[in-house]
Amino acid sequence: MHVVRVRYAPSPTGTLHIGGARTALFNFLFARHTNGTFVLRVEDTDQARQVPGSEEAMIRGLKSLGILWDEGPDTPSQPYGPYRVTERMARHQELARQLLAEGKAYRCFCTPEELEAERNRRRAEGLPPRYSGRCRTLTPEASKARAEAGERWVLRLVVPEEGETIVEDIIRGTVRFENRILDDFVLMKPDFTPVYNFAVAIDDHDMAITHVIRGEEHLSNTPKQILVMKALGFDLPKFAHLPMILAPDRTKLSKRHGATSVEEYRDQGILPEALVNYLLLLGWSAPDGREIMTLDEAAQEFTLERVQHTAAIYDQKKLEWMNHEYFVRLPVERIVEAVQPFITYDTSQGPDFHAVVALSRERSFTLVQLAESMRFFYERPSTYESKGVQKHFGGHVVERLEALVERLEQLTAWDHDILLSAYDTLSGELSIKRAELIHPTRLAVTGRTVGPGLFELVALLGRDETLARLRTSAELIRSDRVPVEA
Repeated sequence: MHVVRVRYAPSPTGTLHIGGARTALFNFLFARHTNGTFVLRVEDTDQARQVPGSEEAMIRGLKSLGILWDEGPDTPSQPYGPYRVTERMARHQELARQLLAEGKAYRCFCTPEELEAERNRRRAEGLPPRYSGRCRTLTPEASKARAEAGERWVLRLVVPEEGETIVEDIIRGTVRFENRILDDFVLMKPDFTPVYNFAVAIDDHDMAITHVIRGEEHLSNTPKQILVMKALGFDLPKFAHLPMILAPDRTKLSKRHGATSVEEYRDQGILPEALVNYLLLLGWSAPDGREIMTLDEAAQEFTLERVQHTAAIYDQKKLEWMNHEYFVRLPVERIVEAVQPFITYDTSQGPDFHAVVALSRERSFTLVQLAESMRFFYERPSTYESKGVQKHFGGHVVERLEALVERLEQLTAWDHDILLSAYDTLSGELSIKRAELIHPTRLAVTGRTVGPGLFELVALLGRDETLARLRTSAELIRSDRVPVEA
């Protein structure tokens, strides 16, 4: 058995999207499960579509998720390097010349206009728009002479006109492609740089990749890469094509369904621990049905045989549920660190920030929500929920709030149990339910009708601040000047 070597080979043409992150994750976990090697290779053959800074952004995104590689363009050890395709060009050109010399590839001098006319003619005849292979009949001498005369040409592979190219896929089983529909596809462009399918087949061989694990959208590329490998006499790796990730309506996932890139999820306030755990479940399940798993735990269980072959359905609410699970499971110090970039108010004055985070995280699903839910601890309410005002700031509430202030001023200590006892005693004296004091208090103190347990938050807010907010609310209600949120 060869040592397992897998690779994630993204193109630096944009941000790291969840499909690519999921592919990288599954490669990473498979390598860890098998004690193999995970390689990062940058497929930068399409120079026209490259976006400046996208390679660096992709690397940051993977690292933020804890998906780390053993070999890549930024690693000290590069036994199979370089790990950018454009830096391996001499090898691709060498093998292109070899295939040309062996008669396994040929120069094609057809112009783009001729090729388009040929495709249109075949469409009109009800045939697949494939290349006819007419330049295949040129003699080597005639081909060389035309090239030396300066004619523009590309290099095409001689593809068998009959038979099948078979992909044995670990996830999807046996997939067959008729050679007649593949045509003699291009290997090298007019500037003698390789196309994707030629370069990737060579690089996978030269880097000793044993398993090619990638998205289902690459399945149509696989027979071409197999034909290249066979023409060059290479052994084939094993293939595994991961299921697509679809939106809830089973259409292609897009921004209208939510975020699609790792950076966007970060900006939404999704913890990287939660995002990578959610990606794990998009097409894979643990043998025991567990959903919350660390990367180390997932690596122990991960096998390609448990990857489903049907599409995975993206669910934003499930992701946010998982994010909430990490909020309550991770140490509070980790949540404090994560929420800091989302804080837009001054926390230097007021309750201990760690304590506020510990109390507030139970009810939040994103870091954005968490940051906003804690604002009232450090800023007095400027408005009050309109529905809450209608429900809780009417009737005898002014008298009750004033009685409450008077009672709380008499307390010699300020903690949960003492506050609870004070509310119980006063509600009994007023012959009302405790809730008829609790709800107006919460609205007066926070401006909201929901939040952490009242006595916990009031204890944390402190005596002076709580009493000040109760007095302010009573004055606003009495003067009929309560500002409600828009």
